[in-house]
Amino acid sequence: MKVAESFSSIQGESTYAGTPCFFVRLAGCNLSCTYCDTVLSRGAGRSCEIAAIVEEFRGSGMPIAEITGGEPLLQEETPALAAALLAAGARTVLVETNGTRDIGVLPAGTVAVMDVKCPGSGCAGSFNPVNLDRLRRHDEVKFVLSDRADFDWAVAFVKRHALVGRCAAVLFSPVVIRLPPEELARWLLEARLLVRLQLQLHKSLGMP
Repeated sequence: MKVAESFSSIQGESTYAGTPCFFVRLAGCNLSCTYCDTVLSRGAGRSCEIAAIVEEFRGSGMPIAEITGGEPLLQEETPALAAALLAAGARTVLVETNGTRDIGVLPAGTVAVMDVKCPGSGCAGSFNPVNLDRLRRHDEVKFVLSDRADFDWAVAFVKRHALVGRCAAVLFSPVVIRLPPEELARWLLEARLLVRLQLQLHKSLGMP
């Protein structure tokens, strides 16, 4: 597999925020979001066998693992990596994906955290609608918002596809250099929609 980096940190996003976690960031991405904060993942990465990644996970002692990117589902070995991490003792394996690739390839026991790209990302329209039918009750859907237009777009998407109750959580996360979190919080209160405000906890802690 092609790996950009691997490390242990506090999980900063999703409903698993605050949990110690082993991360493997796979190299390669098929999108170029305007607010991308993981530019290094666009490189070629280093070649790494699944067995070596699993051994690093075991050595970390972390209770959960996350496969992220870039876009991890660009690599056909990703489902096998997820299965191997589960077999190695991970209580949960999160797979963060940009929603362009079929999440149906992920093995049981994984949690897909699917990012639906809003207009402010510059990649709206990239979402693969087949994934709406692939969502499982324990999966999560995320929207990263740059402004009010993104918020209104995301609210309409959530309502149109009845996402609340269809998956474990719907997450709204602000691009903080564009949208103050407190402003997003006010909009959520006004909308009275059962979605979760998500802030990047690891960045607040100064961690990777």
